[in-house]
Amino acid sequence: MKAAKYIVSDPEKSVKSKQTIKHTSEGIRYLEAIDLYNPDITFSQREFGSYLIKLAKLNEIDTLFVNSIGDLGLTGIDILETIENFSKLGVNIKAKKENIETLNEDGSKNKLVNLIVSFMKSIYEQESKRKKLKQIKGVNLAKLRGIYRSNGGNKPKLTYEQFINKDKNQKCLKELKNGESIRRAAKLAGISLGTCVKIKKLAEINGDLNYHINPGPQTSE
Repeated sequence: MKAAKYIVSDPEKSVKSKQTIKHTSEGIRYLEAIDLYNPDITFSQREFGSYLIKLAKLNEIDTLFVNSIGDLGLTGIDILETIENFSKLGVNIKAKKENIETLNEDGSKNKLVNLIVSFMKSIYEQESKRKKLKQIKGVNLAKLRGIYRSNGGNKPKLTYEQFINKDKNQKCLKELKNGESIRRAAKLAGISLGTCVKIKKLAEINGDLNYHINPGPQTSE
C-alpha cells in the first residue's frame, strides 16, 4: 500500500500547512498532508491537493485517507470531481466519517459509491445550471428596468467635469487654489485625504489648478 492522508485544518488553530511521514498502528507508512482551509479555492488549487494529484499521476500513491469526503473540495461538484479523478488514477479514497471506500480490493470501482457520486454530480450540475439561468433572467429584467448598465451593473466612470463639479470637490479645489495644504483643503471641504489628492492630481493635469497666493499685509511707502 502506498498511502497518504489528507487533512484540512482550521486556520485559527495552531496547526500549519505541512507534510510529514507517519506510520499507522499496523506499521503502514504513509504521507500526511495538511492544508489550511480556504473558502475560495478548489481542491486542485490547494497546495497539497495539487501535490496529491501529482503523486497519483506518478503512481506514487494508491490509497488516500480522509476524515470526510467534504475535505476533498470547495463545492459539492468539486468534491465529486475530485473523487472521480482519483478513481480514474487508481487511488482508493477511504473516508472515515462516511465509512466508505471508492475502490474495491481488486482496484475496480465500488459500484454503489460510483452510482451515488454520478447521481449527486448530476444533481449539482442541474442546480448550478438553474442558478446561472436565474442570474441571467435577473440581469435581463434589470436591463429592461434600466437598473443594470452595460458595464455589468457597476457605477459608470465619471468624466473629469462630472467629478470636479461635485459640490465638495469644488470646495476642495477652491481651497487648493487658495494655497491650502492637501490635508487642510480636505478637512475644510469635508472629504477624505485620498479624494483630495485625486482632485489635486486631476486638476493639475487638466490645467485647472492655478494657485492663488493670498497677498500678505501691504505697507505703504
